[in-house]
Amino acid sequence: MSIIEIIVLALIQGFTEFLPISSSAHLILPSQILGWQDQGLAFDVAVHVGTLIAVVIYFRKEVGSILAQWFKSFGAQGATDDSKLGWWIILGTIPAAILGLLLKDVVEMYLRSAWVIAATTILFGLLLWYADAKSKQVKTIYQLNWKTALLIGLAQAVAIIPGTSRSGITITAGLMLGMNKQSAARFSFLLAIPIISMMGLYYTAELALGDTAVDWNTLILGVVLSFISAYTCIYMFLKVIERMGMLPFVLYRLLLGLGLIVFLTL
Repeated sequence: MSIIEIIVLALIQGFTEFLPISSSAHLILPSQILGWQDQGLAFDVAVHVGTLIAVVIYFRKEVGSILAQWFKSFGAQGATDDSKLGWWIILGTIPAAILGLLLKDVVEMYLRSAWVIAATTILFGLLLWYADAKSKQVKTIYQLNWKTALLIGLAQAVAIIPGTSRSGITITAGLMLGMNKQSAARFSFLLAIPIISMMGLYYTAELALGDTAVDWNTLILGVVLSFISAYTCIYMFLKVIERMGMLPFVLYRLLLGLGLIVFLTL
């Protein structure tokens, strides 16, 4: 990989992982459109580690409280709002973890194409617009229950299809279930922690069992750049969604999808 490819792909991963516009789509597109070689498993691990560090550090107080209360809930203290939220995060992670393992090879073989990305980018962009425009948006993150957490988790599992957007589909589901924008986004970001951690461990195991040479300078640069861009993205996104809503991201998705269709048909 050239230094330009490293910088571009790491920044793409960081900026798009938590925006409702699909990081997987944006990482696939450079190879589809520009003819770049696949960035490889080691680099995928590095940029996912960078985004994981960013979300954990940004939500460090919430994560610390959720973990502490979750462990305490097994004792005399009983359940609290944060311990329940811990259970809902676990429950919401299970569908994506199972389907991710079962369908990984199918997705890699049949769905990593620009045509699929174009279709899902438009379809789920319109669904996000509908959820933002029509939902009640009155519930907070602490008003989740096991049913709503499971439904959001099932929506997250759909994000295995490139172009869907993990954050986009979980925020969409949260809005449709009556959550306000801040709560839907926060739950989406907290859900990212276990799923990205599992992806990182899975790919790290594949890497360790393989015989691929590792360029540590490339990996360190990927981690640093994806961390900086992901942290900035989370901060800015949570600041602007109440004022701007989801429409800018919907319009971006529609333009990206239509632009891809035009590009592919020329």
